[in-house]
Amino acid sequence: MAADGAGAVEVGDDGIEVRLLDADEGAMVGDAIRVAYGDSYDAAWVYDADEVGRRIADGRFVSCVALDPDGALLCHAGVSRSSVDEHVGESGQAVTLPAARGHHLFQRVKQHLAHWSTGAGLYGLFSEVTTAHPYSERANVDLGAVETGFLLGWIPATVSNDAASGRSGRTSVALFYLKTNDGHDRPVYAPPRHRDAVAGVIAAAGLRGSLADAPGATVPPTGPSDLHAEVRADHNIAIVTVLTPGADLVDRVLDERRRHFDAGIDVLYVDLALEDPRTEHVGERLDDAGVSFAGVFPNRHVAGDVLRLQALNGLDIGPDDVTTASDHGRHLLDYVLADAAGVTRGG
Repeated sequence: MAADGAGAVEVGDDGIEVRLLDADEGAMVGDAIRVAYGDSYDAAWVYDADEVGRRIADGRFVSCVALDPDGALLCHAGVSRSSVDEHVGESGQAVTLPAARGHHLFQRVKQHLAHWSTGAGLYGLFSEVTTAHPYSERANVDLGAVETGFLLGWIPATVSNDAASGRSGRTSVALFYLKTNDGHDRPVYAPPRHRDAVAGVIAAAGLRGSLADAPGATVPPTGPSDLHAEVRADHNIAIVTVLTPGADLVDRVLDERRRHFDAGIDVLYVDLALEDPRTEHVGERLDDAGVSFAGVFPNRHVAGDVLRLQALNGLDIGPDDVTTASDHGRHLLDYVLADAAGVTRGG
């Protein structure tokens, strides 16, 4: 395959061209998404060519396609960031057109994005990969990406995916991380009960950080908690980021859970900063708020990665509802489901 740098055009022996889109080609993203999802994709901006173009132009979105020798679209994937200063990107909008499936084009497109990310200085790429079928998970594993968690019930039932026909109801996603550069080392403080799980994820995925014990001077918080709550209407989920954990954290999270569940929200996620030593103290207590281990994930509201916890509003999701593509993924999913069952039973 001929190439000319991280963001260059690559042309394979089969004549397929892999390249980044320019800002005036934003309509191609919506065209790709519609093939797989119709108009049901849960990020409406992908259908707006002007908005896609603006994001490409200012660097918040990097879009990569595979085209046949006649210029017809075969595959697409992208990398999103809230700002160009972020060192971890989110890889998504991955679509392989039906006629091109089985030719490993997704791997070629995402590898192109990984090369771009390395050259741009990004530490790595996170992605949320549907577990309704194993194809995308296998492709990520083949590229060297590693599971860091499972978000149960993340995808709403209104999203239709032609590769997962026959399934109904909300579906889950696997969190994957593909390392593209070494990041700065940092201490990571995990609640004792989840310490081994967090350590296993960090080691397997090559995430920045090393497990540490909270300094002796760190005491359980005594003041009020400061939370940031966000409802994502397109997913019908709520995400609560703990900016400052306080003595009232369990009660505050319980209040958020009741409020959102009473409003019909399907899933609540709670994020704790892993670089905050107080997380070691407060994370264990959140069992009493009915939230369980989901995984390790980036969050733009705090420095570094977070321990994500989750609570389902009456959803019944078991091992038969979630596919995996690696031994590591299967072991991690077992932990996620067992922890959710334990919290549901009251610990």
